[in-house]
Amino acid sequence: MLIASYNPKNTGDTMVIILNQNVKDQKTVIHDDIVRIYDPKNNQTLGYNFLHASQVLPEITRQNGQVDLSATQVKKLNQTLAAADFPTDLQQDKTARFVVGYVKSMTDHPHSNHLKITQTTVDHQQDLQIVSGSPNMRAGIKVVVAKVGAMMPNGLIIWPGKLRGVESDGMICSGRELQIPNAPQVPGALVLPDDYQNVGEPFDFKKAQHLFS
Repeated sequence: MLIASYNPKNTGDTMVIILNQNVKDQKTVIHDDIVRIYDPKNNQTLGYNFLHASQVLPEITRQNGQVDLSATQVKKLNQTLAAADFPTDLQQDKTARFVVGYVKSMTDHPHSNHLKITQTTVDHQQDLQIVSGSPNMRAGIKVVVAKVGAMMPNGLIIWPGKLRGVESDGMICSGRELQIPNAPQVPGALVLPDDYQNVGEPFDFKKAQHLFS
């Protein structure tokens, strides 16, 4: 997993790279304007902060928000890590994190009146258990699924978790959460037309700009 973000308005010339979920007792070390965040129990890298990112990738200044790093950019970052005596553990990740899903089934949550437990099919015919609080949730609909590792438009990263004691691997999104223009500003899953896209395909954000026009 590799999630990169560059937000000069809020964090200056710092690029944040996330490789793994945070742990409670994490540590940091700084070399040559690079911060490595890691798990001291197993020395696993959780992420890096490149404090002067434009010195490594000058083109990064044209970015704002999540950055889709190319193989060449990842190679440059790894070379910079090596020069600072850090592990060169960045690998390009082209996995689609927002996909069209199909809610196969829905059951009541045993510990909540408003949460529902869904079995939702995504790419590669994989079924994910996703707990949803959407009031319009039901079986038999096409939805947008933010898979584990997705970065939402507001910067929230989706990790595996539990809702009221039930495991949930991903999130079924609303149009508001996806920041689609003119989406209703109320809770509720974005229900896609049956002929919008095939189940498992990467969600087409460009096409979605006209969903509520």
